[in-house]
Amino acid sequence: MSDMQTKTGAGIAPVELLASDLPAFCPNPKMSLWNHHPRVFLDVTKTKLVNCPYCGTAYKLKDGEKVQGH
Repeated sequence: MSDMQTKTGAGIAPVELLASDLPAFCPNPKMSLWNHHPRVFLDVTKTKLVNCPYCGTAYKLKDGEKVQGH
């Protein structure tokens, strides 16, 4: 994943994902082990921004990324 952030809030950019990072899930691999919660998959292909329901981390598909079907 590119440019990972582990928290969201005022002034903190969302985690930008490449098409190769999909399926998107949180907690992401860059998060500290102590900060983990149950894994949740996030659909960043239908909305511009998705927030994790557990920790609030924001995720988005990087501008210009193209997602191909299976």
